[in-house]
Amino acid sequence: MTKLSAFTIYKLLPKTNCKKCGEATCMAFATKLLNQERKVDECPLLEEPKYKKGGEQLKEIFSKIGKVHPSGVTLDPDLCTGCGNCVTACPVNVRLCAECAEGGPLSDKEILYKVVDGKLKIINLDECRRVKPPKTSCDVCEVYCLSKAIKIVGV
Repeated sequence: MTKLSAFTIYKLLPKTNCKKCGEATCMAFATKLLNQERKVDECPLLEEPKYKKGGEQLKEIFSKIGKVHPSGVTLDPDLCTGCGNCVTACPVNVRLCAECAEGGPLSDKEILYKVVDGKLKIINLDECRRVKPPKTSCDVCEVYCLSKAIKIVGV
């Protein structure tokens, strides 16, 4: 799947700007879907035969994502190989844990990620640079995840 964006979602919506969902435009609805402020079912046109396929695709996409942390970081444990690239590349992990920077065994400090039993475990995304001020659009974990287990969704 391509990186999920408001435009990706918009392409699956009716694009009629009917306002039946309560939003001014379908792009506004797509943005709210992406940020999980709205649900796919709130677009009544997606039940019409002409738009049903797009609605089904959106439901499938969002069923796989589940509830996303405000950082937008998602993890597919089935794809994770436990390589630890994300752990040692994450600027917050490196700042909070000297062992992370050296690739050694991790302490129990409040880090973002650690590998447990051969799989990545998300510990504390509230410390992520995408959430904690000053917010940045950091994507280091996604870039260094060679197995594509980490994806960042949303804005």
